[in-house]
Amino acid sequence: MAFESATGMPLDAASLMSTILEGILYGFSVLMFMCTMWTLIYSRRTRSINQPIAAVATLMFLLSTVHMVVGIIYVEDGLVKDRDTFPGGPVAFFADLVQEMFVVKNAILVLQTMLGDGVVTYRCYVVWQSVWVIILPCIMWCGVAAFGICMVYSMSQPQTNNPANVFLDATGDWITTFIVFTIATNLLSSGLLAYRIWTIQRRVSTMSATKVNTRIFRVLVDAAFLYSAAVCCSLIAFVSSSSGMYVMADLVIPVIPIAFYMVFIRIATGRNNQKIYVSTGGPAETERRSGPEYPMQPLHTIRLHAQQNSGISLADSPKASRV
Repeated sequence: MAFESATGMPLDAASLMSTILEGILYGFSVLMFMCTMWTLIYSRRTRSINQPIAAVATLMFLLSTVHMVVGIIYVEDGLVKDRDTFPGGPVAFFADLVQEMFVVKNAILVLQTMLGDGVVTYRCYVVWQSVWVIILPCIMWCGVAAFGICMVYSMSQPQTNNPANVFLDATGDWITTFIVFTIATNLLSSGLLAYRIWTIQRRVSTMSATKVNTRIFRVLVDAAFLYSAAVCCSLIAFVSSSSGMYVMADLVIPVIPIAFYMVFIRIATGRNNQKIYVSTGGPAETERRSGPEYPMQPLHTIRLHAQQNSGISLADSPKASRV
């Protein structure tokens, strides 16, 4: 088959490897999910918990869990249950795109991708506070949803030819377009978000002698790079007609929540370290005592602090609650 000639890896081996690697990343995502929920709930009253962010984090965790369970069932069916009964053996089983578990895995992939891209777009709106800025990202997000649905539907239809033709027929076009739109949406939204925060921090640094912490900027760039790198690897594997596409498609599922969780964990860790450092009378405390006093902070500084305290979300503010 074309899969084997491209990479020398049969589909049964690729499916088994993807499940094992996904399980490793899933374990990290579970740990980071617990840390994120602890960050959102710790030392907060029930009414002050950022419920939308907690709901998104929980939904990402549930989607990852369901995908992991479905993937295990899918591998068990191909390697154990239907190993001797399916015509062609395990390789033919995993090459059959209309398998029920495989269709479910693709549907979860589309939902997880839409959720991850939607979160980045929402963060972009929260920081810019302008609907006009996110018009293009929203249109591209709708494209991700539309092409994802078309991709799942096309892959669920019976294949009359060699299953390897998925790289060449209309299904391949849907897959390519879906991946490209996902990359473009993530890069555009993350770029607008990072640019806005960078300009805010630059203005603050010019108006104050205090050095501005660029941690939040670095965290967003790292998260966007992690997500985009995983999706780009999937695109490269698909364009090269490699069975590694199945491996990367499964790895994207836990990578999306990991990139989401790391923003909150790293910002919360940096904020706690700063509080400890200041409470011990470090340079920040000394500068605050001996330096000039600023009776009024600029509006964009207050906004940035509010975004940092809520994980780049103003859902707790009155203005955001009306959105």
